[in-house]
Amino acid sequence: MNEDAVREQIDKLGVETLQPGLCELALSLARSADGAEAPTALAAVAAQLRAVLLDLCKLAPIAKEGDKLDDLTARRARRRGA
Repeated sequence: MNEDAVREQIDKLGVETLQPGLCELALSLARSADGAEAPTALAAVAAQLRAVLLDLCKLAPIAKEGDKLDDLTARRARRRGA
């Protein structure tokens, strides 16, 4: 459950090739969280997993998403043949 969610997050961030070791650590922590039976163990693993995921978010490349103005500019450029 946690492992699947972390894997999905890593894919969305696009950091697996940039930081493979940190990604594997995140997945390992997620597996540990999935198997944790004691609440204290789960809390400790969750805190570390959260910290690693924050680090991965900081290292993720900035996604280039166009907004409506970018779309309008692109259509205008195509119309003008640029």
